Amino acid sequence: MFYALHSVFVFMFGTIFGSFFNVCIYRLPLEESVVAPPSHCPKCNHPIRWYDNIPILSFIFLRAKCRDCGTKISIRYPVIELITGLGFLWMWIIYGLSVQAFVGVFLFSCLLIATVVDIDHQIIPDEVSLGGLVVGLILSFIFPAIHAQQIWWKGGVQGLVGALAGGGIIYITGVVGDFVFKKESMGGGDVKLLAMIGSIVGWQNVLLVFFLAPVLAVPLGLYLKFVKHEEVLPFGPFISVAGWIAFLWGEPIIYWYLNGMRFS
Repeated sequence: MFYALHSVFVFMFGTIFGSFFNVCIYRLPLEESVVAPPSHCPKCNHPIRWYDNIPILSFIFLRAKCRDCGTKISIRYPVIELITGLGFLWMWIIYGLSVQAFVGVFLFSCLLIATVVDIDHQIIPDEVSLGGLVVGLILSFIFPAIHAQQIWWKGGVQGLVGALAGGGIIYITGVVGDFVFKKESMGGGDVKLLAMIGSIVGWQNVLLVFFLAPVLAVPLGLYLKFVKHEEVLPFGPFISVAGWIAFLWGEPIIYWYLNGMRFS
């Protein structure tokens, strides 16, 4: 009974953060403060009342319309809140109240914001990538166990090596791609995003992200190129998905691959 109540609380707590993430997703690309002014309707600029800002429920009660001007509210707002709540609940179910759960929630939050912003604007805010990188390195020093270490400086070194490996390998790939295709092939935001992921998952898992992300991108990339005839594919979402996979299942995937190679 208590576990169920705790799970409900964690989910609700996550949706509150999801509401804040909606603000970040909207304002960061516009280089606006995520703190002030308070949430308001982008159409009529009327401040949103507290009872109209309850995650998920307000969208339902308002019938997806602004109370003041009647402008339609995007379904994406409650979807982001729902996804965030489920992400928080996921970490609670797997790791309970632990450092690993906190790190997972942090990584999940950064990847979610980066994904949606990159889809909308083809950019990844530095507040997410570089800010997340700094936090990832700090966490590596404070909680070396996230890198399977017991001594603080060894955890920090693992986080730093992971960041350098992630950012370095994708940067070199971008330089080679620019030379081969005679145009920019890899955005700087992708480099910083992978460095951030590497600071948390370590160098081995970040290599998995590097190889897995293009595999995930191939189906959509082929569709956009040959059906929609579009040349630009936001790569950040695929790095994010691959990073999340590496965080959760990186070690067993690498173990399976290496042992498969050994006995093939």
